[in-house]
Amino acid sequence: MAAETWTERECVGEDFGEHRLSEITLLRCRFTECRFRGATLTEARVQSCYFEECDFVSARLNAAECAGSSFTNCVFTGASLFAASFRECRLFGSSFTEADLSGLSVSGGDWSWVNLRGQSLVRQDLGGVKFVGADFYGADLTKADFRKCDLTEANLDSTKLNGADLRGATLEKIDFKGLDLNGVRMDIAQTVLLAQCYGVKVG
Repeated sequence: MAAETWTERECVGEDFGEHRLSEITLLRCRFTECRFRGATLTEARVQSCYFEECDFVSARLNAAECAGSSFTNCVFTGASLFAASFRECRLFGSSFTEADLSGLSVSGGDWSWVNLRGQSLVRQDLGGVKFVGADFYGADLTKADFRKCDLTEANLDSTKLNGADLRGATLEKIDFKGLDLNGVRMDIAQTVLLAQCYGVKVG
């Protein structure tokens, strides 16, 4: 049976919980307050779609490919996103508590105010992504690549940052006190900013 294709479908408050939608293609669709709890979306193709306040709790999105799409204030608690990819997507305010992000691929996009608490993002290439206000509390960011990211107001408390690359990233309004910056790569402007956080007068 050929995989389904949904084009320009608009859904409000619909329940797709536990549905098997493997390899489905979604094109220019809009979902508002819809429920995908426990749904199987393995290898789904999502292009130019909008999801607002949708529930993806315990959903399976393994190897899903999302491009140019928006997931605003969505909940992915306990979801499996193994080897999923997001290219130029907007995840504003979405939560990934206890989600499996192993092998996740992120290219560009806006992940501002996302909840990534306790996540393992070891060696992840996250360069150029906007993470304004993102919550990384307790996350393992060892050797993660944050070059040219916007990390303004991001919460990095209790994170593991050893070997992380922050060169070229915007680091405004971050509380560096108490962070373990051993092995972190920073550029000259950032080291000056760091020194100023500790009261050092530069120049």
